[in-house]
Order: sequence, then structure tokens, then C-alpha cells
Amino acid sequence: MNEETLDTQNPSPAGKASAQPDATRAPVTKKKRAKAAAQAAAAAAIEARIGHKFSDPELLATAFTHVSALKPVRKRGDSYQRLEFLGDRVLGLVVAEMLYRAFPKADEGELSKRLADLVRKETCADVAKSLGLADDIKLGQMGGPASARLRISVLGDICEALIGAVFLDGGFAAAAQLVERNWVERMRKHRRPLRDPKTVLQEWAQANALPTPVYREIERTGPHHDPQFRVAVELPGLAPAEGLGGSKRAAEKSAASVMIVREGVPGGSSQ
Repeated sequence: MNEETLDTQNPSPAGKASAQPDATRAPVTKKKRAKAAAQAAAAAAIEARIGHKFSDPELLATAFTHVSALKPVRKRGDSYQRLEFLGDRVLGLVVAEMLYRAFPKADEGELSKRLADLVRKETCADVAKSLGLADDIKLGQMGGPASARLRISVLGDICEALIGAVFLDGGFAAAAQLVERNWVERMRKHRRPLRDPKTVLQEWAQANALPTPVYREIERTGPHHDPQFRVAVELPGLAPAEGLGGSKRAAEKSAASVMIVREGVPGGSSQ
């Protein structure tokens, strides 16, 4: 019996290993398939809620990816930031046209105030919450409390990024439909001319022989590029009221609005 026959009848251990599939590969493949299926199901759920099916799924995935979730080797452009920039402009244009048609007698000043109220981060974050988008944000490992604070602060950004993604995927008409569905009722809520809540509160305080409201910064959290401020407004004889915002000014207005509603200040219901 020659050497070739021996090799055929008694294959070496290496030969056995090469002839049989690697047992460790199957679970990995199965895990990847399960992950892909879960991602597809999550994407389909988002599409159903927003009313748009993406031709390019990568746009949807990018719209929900915070820079903290990227590996160091990847570029910041792989996060939602560029889409947020685009979506912010699309949102502004769509809402401006909605206001122009809905308030034919409003002057430029009133339209500007209404636009600022409807496109601010807090409003965008509220839309994101109403669409159930909070749990879809891809964040890095940042710890419980930090992650929770960041999740709240980026909701508005995610909403704008999603608008930008829909614009790129389906064009202006698709993005306009998304905005109109989620902003029209918010636009109709306050049909009277808007007034700055800080001005409303100050005038009310003066009318009731109270001093000018005092605003005090309580806390600043979040990263340097995306801070979150907590501010309290104080008036003698009244409990302080607190507000949150992406800037001190926004937090002060939020705090003033809280006190206005709580104290039943006339003229505050239009905010």
C-alpha cells in the first residue's frame, strides 16, 4: 500500500478539521442574522410611525446615530450632525410656508415669533417624543445618568436629522408631509399674537406691586457643544419655578412659562 493510499484512508487531524465546518461559525452567523432582523424590524416600526419608507436605509440609521456611538476610527460625519444641519433648514422653510398661509394678516414680526417657537429644540424634542423616537437613539457607553441627560438633550437634534434624512431620501414633498403632520396642530394651538413669557411675567409682577423677577442658574449639564441649563425664576411671596433649555435664555423663558401657568397669569395661555 503506497503513501497516497495511506493518506486517503487515514486522513490527518488537519484534514479532518478542514473537511468539517467550524462549529464556532454557525452561532456567529445566526447572531448576525438575528441582529439584522431586529434592526430591520426597528427600522420598519420607525417608518410606520413617521409615514415614510426609506429607499436608502443607511440614511435612517445615520439619523439616529449620536457621535458618542461612533468608533474612534470613524468620522463625525457618520453621525446625525450633517443631517441635523440640513433638517433644520428644511423644517424652517416648511413651517415658514405653513405660517404664511395660516396667518394672512400677521406681520413679519409675529410670523418670526411664531416660527421661532415652532422650530426651537424643545418643540422638536416634543415631536420626537410623540413619535416614540427616544429609544431608537444610538448612544455610546456614557453611564446611566449622563446617558439619560444626553438622550433628552439630543431628541430635538434627532428630529431635525430625521427630517433631513427624509428630504434626501424622498425629496422636499416627503419632508414637507412629515413636518405638516406633526406641526400643524402645534401651529393651530396659539392663534393669538405670541408674547415673550419673560415680558408677560414682568408686566404682571409690576401690576401687582412686585419687583422684577430674578433668574438664577441652578445647574449646567451636558457636553460643552450641547449644554443643558436649569434656571429658577423667583418673586417674593411665590415659590420658585424652574425651567430647562439649551441656552440660559431658553431656560429663563421656560421657567417664566412655568410660573405663568402655575399662577394663572392673564395673557400667559397664548404661549
